[in-house]
Amino acid sequence: MACTGTPSSLELAQNARLRPIAELAEEIGLLPDEVELYGRYKAKIDLSVLDRLQGTPDAKLICVTALTPTRLGEGKTTTSVSLAEGLGAIGKRSVLCLREASVGPVFGIKGGAAGGGYAQVLPMEELNLHFTGDIHAIGAANNLLAALLESHILHGNELGIDPLSISWRRCVDMNDRALRQIVVGVGGRANGYVRETGFDITAASEVMAIVAVARDLFDLRRRLGAITVGHTFSEEPVTAEQLNAAGAMTVLLKEALKPNLVQTIEGQPTLVHCGPFANIAHGNNSLVADLVGRKLGEYLVTESGFGSDMGMEKFLNIVCRIGGLSPSGIVLVATVRALKHHGGDPDGGIDAIKRGSANLRRHLEIVRGFGLSAVVAVNRFPTDTEDELELVRSLALEHGAHAAELNEAFERGGEGAAALAEAVVDATRDAPSFDYTYSIDAPIEEKIRAIATRVYGADDVFFLKTASEKMATFAQAGLDRMPICMAKTHLSLSHDATLLNAPEGFTVTVRDIRAYTGAGWLVALCGDMQTMPGLATRPAAFTVDIDADGRTVGLF
Repeated sequence: MACTGTPSSLELAQNARLRPIAELAEEIGLLPDEVELYGRYKAKIDLSVLDRLQGTPDAKLICVTALTPTRLGEGKTTTSVSLAEGLGAIGKRSVLCLREASVGPVFGIKGGAAGGGYAQVLPMEELNLHFTGDIHAIGAANNLLAALLESHILHGNELGIDPLSISWRRCVDMNDRALRQIVVGVGGRANGYVRETGFDITAASEVMAIVAVARDLFDLRRRLGAITVGHTFSEEPVTAEQLNAAGAMTVLLKEALKPNLVQTIEGQPTLVHCGPFANIAHGNNSLVADLVGRKLGEYLVTESGFGSDMGMEKFLNIVCRIGGLSPSGIVLVATVRALKHHGGDPDGGIDAIKRGSANLRRHLEIVRGFGLSAVVAVNRFPTDTEDELELVRSLALEHGAHAAELNEAFERGGEGAAALAEAVVDATRDAPSFDYTYSIDAPIEEKIRAIATRVYGADDVFFLKTASEKMATFAQAGLDRMPICMAKTHLSLSHDATLLNAPEGFTVTVRDIRAYTGAGWLVALCGDMQTMPGLATRPAAFTVDIDADGRTVGLF
């Protein structure tokens, strides 16, 4: 969302005047003992604040999602920041919740995750590069468990673990396709048992998922202990607790569990915490960030990953269920570019937008399927014409949106999103009739089929043999009362990235199902999803460097 004549997002971030974070924390009602400073402009919030503010009214919870994106994204984070700033512009106290940036995508094709222009979160460089170290702590805890598991097998294997049953993988916060499948233990007996394994990107680790849904330190400890790493020769599950790993993992994650406080470029408080991807994980910021944030303002804006069929579905069916949250409304991001893409002609005009609006219609239907109403935010890009933007607005209303407004905060800040904010306030005056897609007591197959048919619009689901066998095993083990986390492409409403717009007559293929016994859900792998991304021919890392003054350049 760049515009000729507007300074780059990095330039705006580097030249912005930030308020000391301690000052902002005091303004939103945090006590000094509840704030742990990480320099002048970042801080962690102690979870004791939840006990102190238990009787404070909850903010209205707004989830920002999008239609099916193009590969470059449609500015959903920018819209989330825009809405928080727009609410501030109309005199409302807003709090924003975002996920932390993974270094892998920052240096890959996606770039940074702090918004852009006059609708971004600061300090931008720190947010995109290491931040407060949470993701590294999650990787360390994950890999500690892997190391303890290997050591246990080498030193007598008291639990009788079948090395060929081990499902626990190492992780690293980088797009590195060469690590998808590796062999460990080579070089002799002293180096362990030779077997195949691999790495996931840290965002896809179950430890990331656990930190993102744990309610407090003791819940974190319990969930880490419940992780299943493999099975014994007699096919009994083996947990992190049995390996005596959970305690040390918890200690590594004590600080990472606390949400991070920063600010938008216009000074709205922002909690940035955890970073699961929505195509291979559950795709939302932490539950504790939401719980804290809803006590600190009138409106809590939280962003879910990718489209409404991805992060929003998981936010509503998993996070809200686990956390007892009740959303007040949805903001659905739409762009001229995306509608042309789904209309089959990225360089086309009005006709392409009209054809592509079927995708917008389907996403609005998904929102209504949860008993919620949507305000459509039409992100303005420099190449958009007034006629095209007005057409998207009118099509959104025609397809059942509560309202549809332009978002121009990239160039104009909160003032450019004031109309969007007013529409959201209006849309959330009355309590919605929120409901889940499936009953938690339904069989595993029925839950997956409900998501595929009611959310994706599929005709049916086909389960490969491995998936069918896993469902039977999990049901026998009493794991069938868990919610479902679908892992599929974000580029289509189906599991096939080539099926654009609003596909019909398709069957979703589920090839495997994994039990995240610590996080508390089952992961259904659809199509050919990878849990470790790779870099493109010309990754974003090529443009990142330092200038003659030692300042970062090329980060976006």
